[in-house]
Amino acid sequence: MSPGLPILWSFRRCPYAIRARLALRTAGVAVEVREVSLQAKPEELLEASPKGTVPVLALPDPDDGPGRVIEQSLEVMRWALEQSDPQDLLRRGQPSQMAQIDALIATNDDSFKVHLDRFKYASRFPGAEAAAHRQAALAVLQDWNGRLEAAARTGQGGWLLGAHPCLADLALLPFVRQFRLADSAGFDAEPVLGALQGWLGRFLASEELAAVMARQERWRSSRYLYHLALADDWRAALAAGAYRHSTRGRSLEEVGFVHASCAHQVAATYRRFYADAGPVRLVTIDPQRLTATVKQEPAPESGELFPHIYGPLPLEAVVRVEPYPA
Repeated sequence: MSPGLPILWSFRRCPYAIRARLALRTAGVAVEVREVSLQAKPEELLEASPKGTVPVLALPDPDDGPGRVIEQSLEVMRWALEQSDPQDLLRRGQPSQMAQIDALIATNDDSFKVHLDRFKYASRFPGAEAAAHRQAALAVLQDWNGRLEAAARTGQGGWLLGAHPCLADLALLPFVRQFRLADSAGFDAEPVLGALQGWLGRFLASEELAAVMARQERWRSSRYLYHLALADDWRAALAAGAYRHSTRGRSLEEVGFVHASCAHQVAATYRRFYADAGPVRLVTIDPQRLTATVKQEPAPESGELFPHIYGPLPLEAVVRVEPYPA
């Protein structure tokens, strides 16, 4: 049996995950991106990487066993570019530039990120002074701006190490983007960041960023069943101690079973039956906790098999309830 695609566990807005996706795209490495909620991490992610942060790249094993798991974004980037590096982002054979790449990334990950977090999320860090951390982050940005200006004066500018991007450009850009998002007007008005503003602006307008930031349906585990419920119906179930609706506008008693979906069927079910329904809840169900029989039965029009729960849905069988769409 041939191995499948590598699996990238990801969260769309996480800068570490963004830079991993950028490197994979630049390298032309195909992966299965699994977009997750960091507030409801799937068991499969935690089994692959107990640390429970993203990105995580799970590589298939050629012999169909457990494969290698890469748990750090920079390692994911380097792995991707080891497979293919058409832009020479790693600067192989150029020790001086390789050392500069390492130094730039270390400054970003070890210093700039600390100040960024305490500026953008000051309430999460008791005693943190947002203004002071913004100034400290700006000092780092000014240093990078100076590097870009120096390269431009030689006529070989545009990127941190000259006329062509390197690994450090991809690694730093998502974090500078995040800094700007915290105060876009303030960032854009900084008189000492002209070169850096241009560098970031090209990135924000790029096809590459648009591609890796495209929205996609959250990945859902095939271990569970899913049911879309009107918010009012779910509130009634909480009061009653069990859920007794089959589908929108119809009760369990009328139909004989509770309609459910498999993971890959949720989005289509929502579009067909609930898109105009107002507040909707996605109910995640552990079939192992059900006492009622579950049957896979065909839909009348399409013949597609859907899981049907032949009995009320007990609250104890519910893993989580969340607004849908997220």
